[in-house]
Amino acid sequence: MTKRIVGWKLDRAERAALLARFPPAYPDPVADHVTLARSAEAALPARPRGAELIGRADDGAGVECLVVRLDGTTDRPGGGTYHVTWSLDRAKGRTAKESNDVLRERGWTDLPEPVPIRLEPAAWDS
Repeated sequence: MTKRIVGWKLDRAERAALLARFPPAYPDPVADHVTLARSAEAALPARPRGAELIGRADDGAGVECLVVRLDGTTDRPGGGTYHVTWSLDRAKGRTAKESNDVLRERGWTDLPEPVPIRLEPAAWDS
């Protein structure tokens, strides 16, 4: 069953530059979006006033993500941490939703400096 996801998509023009700046650790780059909620009823979110990459997490076994601070917080309403799944090793069966587990179980390492990013409100089916 498909479920609607709402959040923000990375600006397509900026994505290539970010992938060059933060080379993916695994063979399958994702670098696509920041999830706000998974719900058929969720409304499209507002454009954040400020969005920046501030941290990185990697479980060393096929899941890498970058932590995002939106309007001053990394905390998603309803729990979890705002992030972009950066890369995966899909040949090992790894999936983007595992980024949540990596962040919860391992935390993250701060980037040397925050990196501003552009995000566009979006909704899509999973």
